[in-house]
Amino acid sequence: MKTIKVSGIVISENNLGDSDKILTILTPNIGKISCVAKGAKRPKSLLMAGSQFLCFGEYILYKSQDIYKINSVNPIELFYNVRTDLDKLNYVSHITKIISDVTTENQNNYNILKLFLNTLYTISETDKDLDIVLSVFKLRLLKILGYSPNISECVECKKKDEKEYKYFSIKDDGFKCSNCGRLDTSSIEITEGAKYGIIYSILADSKKIYSFKISDQAKREIELIARLYFNEKLEKEYKIEKLF
Repeated sequence: MKTIKVSGIVISENNLGDSDKILTILTPNIGKISCVAKGAKRPKSLLMAGSQFLCFGEYILYKSQDIYKINSVNPIELFYNVRTDLDKLNYVSHITKIISDVTTENQNNYNILKLFLNTLYTISETDKDLDIVLSVFKLRLLKILGYSPNISECVECKKKDEKEYKYFSIKDDGFKCSNCGRLDTSSIEITEGAKYGIIYSILADSKKIYSFKISDQAKREIELIARLYFNEKLEKEYKIEKLF
């Protein structure tokens, strides 16, 4: 029976009978897949660690009757700091639901997986504000999905003067200058910090997207814009649900 080796991260786990699990794993090349982990719930199972939520590892799989089954796994990172912090776990669970919604099987998810791992590392290993991390994640994910806002000109008059961008238009997908923004009821007036935070989130190197610092006012503006713009583009209202 042919086996394949893939790297991936478990984005959901569910019990299957008394001793097995069914996992949803996000992989870079074959997309989001469902896998059966036989005997993973048994205390001495070699699959126990690799079948946990948020385990990133290398999986040896085989396919039987159109279902992937896990032959073995080499866990690389388990993100323990997320598991032991309820606030962090709430935000990460919310992010995994978003990722599950925007990914499918047989899809190249390399950039989404890279963004997810960078986000997980930031949440797990730093004390960065979780709301701004979530907002930056949403803006960057929209870029990957092809919904990046226009940040290179006023979307109305096409003026290419970054100093003049004073508004963000939800309806028209990007920055507007003072004159155009005041005429758009969907526009949100933004500070310089928020403007550069949005630009940085979209254009920065993927490993550095969470490294900028801005004022609390700019954070609130980015959070509002990211939430409204994300829900508008994905046509769904996403809310963080408390796990307990």
